[in-house]
Amino acid sequence: MTFTADDLDTLSTSLDGPLFARGDAALPAEVAGFNTTVVHDPDLVVGAASEADVVAAVRFATRHGLPVRVLATGHGGFSPVVDGVLVTTSRLDQLDIDPETRRATVGAGLRWRPVVAAAAEHGLAPVTGSSDSVGVVGYTTGGGLGPFARTLGFSSDWVRSFRVVTAGGELVTASESSHPEMFWALRGGKGGLGVVTSIEFELVPLTSFYGGSLFFDAEHIPAVLRAWAAFTETAPVEATSSVAVVRFPPFDEIPAPLRGKTAVSLRFAYLGDSEAGAAVFQPLRDVAPAFLGAVDVMPAAAVAMVHNDPDQPGPVWDRGMMLDSVDDGFVDAFLEAFGPGRELPLIAAELRHVGGATSRDVPGGSAVGGRDAGYTMVMIGAPDPGLFDTVLPRVADGITELLRPWISASTNINFAGDLSVPGAYEAAWPADVFGRLAEVRRSYDPAGVFPYPPRAAV
Repeated sequence: MTFTADDLDTLSTSLDGPLFARGDAALPAEVAGFNTTVVHDPDLVVGAASEADVVAAVRFATRHGLPVRVLATGHGGFSPVVDGVLVTTSRLDQLDIDPETRRATVGAGLRWRPVVAAAAEHGLAPVTGSSDSVGVVGYTTGGGLGPFARTLGFSSDWVRSFRVVTAGGELVTASESSHPEMFWALRGGKGGLGVVTSIEFELVPLTSFYGGSLFFDAEHIPAVLRAWAAFTETAPVEATSSVAVVRFPPFDEIPAPLRGKTAVSLRFAYLGDSEAGAAVFQPLRDVAPAFLGAVDVMPAAAVAMVHNDPDQPGPVWDRGMMLDSVDDGFVDAFLEAFGPGRELPLIAAELRHVGGATSRDVPGGSAVGGRDAGYTMVMIGAPDPGLFDTVLPRVADGITELLRPWISASTNINFAGDLSVPGAYEAAWPADVFGRLAEVRRSYDPAGVFPYPPRAAV
């Protein structure tokens, strides 16, 4: 290490939040993330309680030649941080809603849940993700594809400014008029640009929508998949939908009707007249009898109920990609891999229909990857860490090759999964965007204070 005990004392007294060094008993709890198989153990952890704390942490790190990484809500980590300074932002919990301008200012430590609830009090909604337990900033800087993606686009399209601490320890605002290249990069470019302390984005007027999810027995997987694939060919932009084949573990935490069961989940969200939404959804409802779930008018604040994503930490392994199309040939191949009766060490395979508003870039452009794709796909491994290093990658490699004809050339960083997979990082953006991002990162961080891609994608 390149710092002394006196250096740490000086840093500690300058902070509003806590400082932890390797070996401190409280450090593991401070850096615990959503993926419990990833255990961070950096040289130092700064529990930032203010923007000034982030400035102090970055300046300390640059003075002592240490890399800086960021841990917000703990989603997205695939490998441990074992050196340098790790800045945790969970204490940056600012939340301001201005109903007149329809703007929200959100600190880097907040998850979507309180933002959705606060906006709903004013008849407004953020363009949120499928899970309300995911952090706002980390999700949005990667682009963000939520339940209303086809109608409202990427979540990052709605950002109006970022507050950022740069590698030089300066606090700046990145927007269309101030640091526009950084603003372009942060709307989809994810990391390596600085520490985002807060984000301002536009809200949409929304009190309710037509949507929800239905579960069908395993025997109906082929029929549901084929009906959904056909539906997406002509689906209106007001409708965003997805399907997931899930092998629910026999755990007590799983609701009894799903425990130990293989099922296909069909999710649907429609922004517009509820009667029109019901008519659009009816052909999917009629495919087979559902044994669980509901699709009807829902309050906007209940948007997380569309996907019902897990919100408790645990062992996580996944691999994602984007798809150009989902035709009959794809469905045949998908069923060969994930159909009923298949025995795999995967608990879920999800397909989302995107396109529509996601295919149109914002005025001035953004760094989001995946605008040309029509679908996303994610494979989720069994929560057994003993399978993570060899078994799951081998199975996923085989399925990826099977589906190769339909896989898009570029994907999106939020769907890339483990960045240690060769080519995964480079494919997270189109080649021209990838090159421009590299130039912006070099211009703002020529010394590489913020390693990206980091050894741990946090």
